[in-house]
Formats: sequence, C-alpha cells, structure tokens
Amino acid sequence: MSTRPYVILSFEGPDRYAQAGGLGVRVTGLAAALAEGGHPTSLIFVGDPSLPGSESPQPGLTWRRWCQWISQYHPHGVYDGEDGKVSDYASSVPRFVVEEIVAPARAAGERVVVLAEEWHTALALIAIDALLRERSWRDDATLLWNANNTFGFERIDWQALQRAATLTTVSKYMKHAMWTLGVNPMVIPNGIPAALVEDPPAKGEVRALRAALGDGAPLLAKVGRFDPDKRWIQAVEATAALKQWGMRPRLVVRGGMEPHGRDVFARALELGLQVEDVTVERSEEIEPLLAALACARGE
Repeated sequence: MSTRPYVILSFEGPDRYAQAGGLGVRVTGLAAALAEGGHPTSLIFVGDPSLPGSESPQPGLTWRRWCQWISQYHPHGVYDGEDGKVSDYASSVPRFVVEEIVAPARAAGERVVVLAEEWHTALALIAIDALLRERSWRDDATLLWNANNTFGFERIDWQALQRAATLTTVSKYMKHAMWTLGVNPMVIPNGIPAALVEDPPAKGEVRALRAALGDGAPLLAKVGRFDPDKRWIQAVEATAALKQWGMRPRLVVRGGMEPHGRDVFARALELGLQVEDVTVERSEEIEPLLAALACARGE
C-alpha cells in the first residue's frame, strides 16, 4: 500500500480560533481520513497562538500551527489580521514544505501531494512550485489548489496559479463560475467522515438533545463565520419576524470569533429576541453540549 505523504495548506483548521466556517471542519476531517489511510499528513493552518506550534492528534497526522506570532496580536480568530497572515504564510510555508517534507520524501522515493485551500494559500502554492523547479524537484510533488467559494478571487494571479498547480473546486456551479476567469477546474465534491453515517447517535441522545433545545417551533440553525456576507443580520431579522407572527422560534447558531458577531447579537436584542452566548468545550461526548443548551434561555 502506498504511504504517499500529504500536505494540506489552509487558513482554517481544528482549533476554535481557526474555525470560522465549514472549511476548518472539512480540512480537519480530510487530514484525519488521510492519516487513517496510512498516509503521513501535515495540516498547516493559522492556529491558536496559545497552543503548541506542532501537535500530533493521531498516528500519522501532524497539525502545524502557523502565524502564531501574528495571531497573538489578533485575538478575534483566523481572519483577524488577515493580510499580515497571508503575507507571513506565503513567505514561510513554502521553504518549510520543500525542505522538511518534500526533501525527505524524495530521498525515500515518495511523491508528495500538496493540497491548498482558498485564495489565502495561492501565493504559498505558487512559491512552492517555484522552489521545486529551482531544485529540479517538480516531478516529486503533485500540487493541487481547491476553491470552495469565490471569496478573494480578485486577489489571485490566475495565470501563475494555473501554471503552478492543478485547479479543483467543489461543485459544477463553481466550475462554471471559474470558467469566466479563463480556468477549467476539476470538480471534486466535498465529503463527510464515514463515522457520521456509520455510527448514528443513540435514540436516548436524540431525545436528550431535543429536550435540551426546548419546545420552540420552528427550530432553526445557522453555522458560519461572523461576516456580513454570510447574511447573519437577515437570519436574525427572519427569526424576529417569525416571533412577531406568533410563533416560538429558536435559532441555534455557531459563529466565529469575528467582531461582526457583536453586531449580530445587538441586532437580535434590538428586535426583542432573547440572546444567550454559550461556550462548549471540545468533547467527543454529548453531555457538555446538552448541559450548555439546557442552561440557555435564548431564542
């Protein structure tokens, strides 16, 4: 069986600091799945500045927290201080990948796969390609760049990126959107960890979760970073409208650490909604989540 090494470049990652939307969850799951499949995998992301720079959560997987010296001055999450982090990531990640991952893999006769996510990593991937060509090592690595959405497309040098890597995206919609930029990406749909469908929650846990959420109807949920483009204000206003129509809605949200979250909660209070901000520590067990939800009295 091949033990080809993988490197995933992503701003988002497994830390709460680094999770502003679905990307962090996806790359964390992908990295874990690759490691479980026998591939040594490094996930290089903009991590929590208070945590170790390197961590191995399971055999074959290494989390590498980047830009921590910048993040300590930007406490509001992965996209706080974004431009400085992009510059630091692009200037320091490429040499690390080439010298610390590609070089030993090449010596062992292995070809490395580097998968970069979103516009933030484009400059880093272009630089990795350039370093590999300087050393005549370009055939020792497969470089892929993936787009989940169109954010930041105006900041990408598409000609340089297309020369450096194979472009991919997550849907036919995105493929067609990228055609207008003169590129033709390969579609690779997102997946989910097998455990999510192979190990369904026990009926008792489902009943407990329903009880903790209360009897509000309808029950609404929204997940994403606190960014105006994510339409948080509209979601809050829609919830308030349901309440005005005599319903008893409950909106359960998971946002990021971005300052726009304050605007969202302020708007909810202004509209007469009851708000409760609950923090739940990371756990494989459902009890901490149930306890937090049971104490919440928000709408």
